[in-house]
Formats: sequence, structure tokens, C-alpha cells
Amino acid sequence: MLLQINTLATDSLVAQEEIIEETSMNLWTMAQYGGWIMIILAILLAWAVYVFIERMVILRMSLKEDKTFMDRIKDYIHEGKIDSAVNLCRQNDTPVARMVEKGISRIGRPMQDVQVAVENVGNLEVSKLEKGLVIMATIAAGAPMLGFLGTVLGMVQTFYNMAQNASGVIEMSALSQGMYQAMVTTIGGLIVGILAMFAYNFLVSRIDRVVRQLEGRTMEFMDLLNEPA
Repeated sequence: MLLQINTLATDSLVAQEEIIEETSMNLWTMAQYGGWIMIILAILLAWAVYVFIERMVILRMSLKEDKTFMDRIKDYIHEGKIDSAVNLCRQNDTPVARMVEKGISRIGRPMQDVQVAVENVGNLEVSKLEKGLVIMATIAAGAPMLGFLGTVLGMVQTFYNMAQNASGVIEMSALSQGMYQAMVTTIGGLIVGILAMFAYNFLVSRIDRVVRQLEGRTMEFMDLLNEPA
């Protein structure tokens, strides 16, 4: 008798586990309940990932610098080999090199003109590096708003289904679609927004490193021009 009770209990637990496995929801199923807003959020996520990877590649290349670059520029300028200095800048092809090349092309003019020319090139290089950050910031702010829009639409759908029920008996199956959309889109919007926000802040920190590098090289180049030959 006791063995039969244990067997029945075991069969009951197995049946419950099978039901749970059948009714469990994966991420794909959850996304399908979100409706068309989830498609937009998926596009925004893919766009944010593309911008992040593309900017990281550019920033990594911008931060690469030959340790002997400024020393070689100094030697060329003191030796009067201006063409060699320009060729060295073009071979490096970095924001610092392009900025220094502009300053070399202004040698012989007043120091104020040289500094202005160098700083203008530096500002242009920074603006190039910031390309795409507006998109990232927009996604970080807009994705949660889209998620909340899906929440509102889902609740509207829920109340609409309730209003269409003439019998007055509320069935959960009739309300589930709207409730799923309301919850799933909020989750999706927050996930995309949070990821985009962290990616944006990380890119900003990397750009700040490039800016500090440009500022340091500007001061070093101007000091170089002010040194006695």
C-alpha cells in the first residue's frame, strides 16, 4: 500500500514537471507576445551594437601611437627636414599625427596662428570620433519609451477585450494577450535602453582619453616650436 502511494506521488510530480516544461516560456516566445514594438526594439538593439563595435574599432585605432613619434618629429624639425616630418605624420595616420601635420604646415607663421590651426584640427578629429554617439544616446532614451508605449497599448487591448465581453464574465485567456504585450515590451525596452546607456557612457570615456591625448600632444608640439634650435 505504501509502495502504491509513493508511486502515485512520483507520477504526480513527474506530470507536474511535464506541465511546467510545456508551459515554460523562453525569450523567443516572450518576444512574440510583445507584438510589432518588439521588432522595432530588436532593430534598435542591432543598430546600437553596430554603432558600438564600429566606434570601438575607430577609437582603438585613434589611441594607437608610436612612442617615438614626437621625438622623431622634434629631430626632423630641428634639422630642418620639414618634408620628412610631414611624411612621418602621414605614415602614422592618427588624429595626433594629422594635428601635428597641420601645425608643421604652419611653421614660419606667428605662434598664435599655428596654435589655432592645430586646435581646429583637434576639434575636427574629436567631432569625427563622436559620430554615432547621438544615435546611441537616442536609443538609450527612446527604447524605454517605446517599451512603455507597448505597455499602454497592451493595457488598452486588455480593457478593450473586457468591454467586448457582453456576458460580464472576465476570462483570463481573453486578457492574456494584452497583459503579455504590456509586460514584455516594458522588459524589452528597458533591456535595450540599459545596454545602450552603458555602451554610450563607455564610448564617451574612450573619447575623453583621445581628447586628453590630443591636448597633451598639442602642448608638447607648441613647446617644441618654442625651444631654441
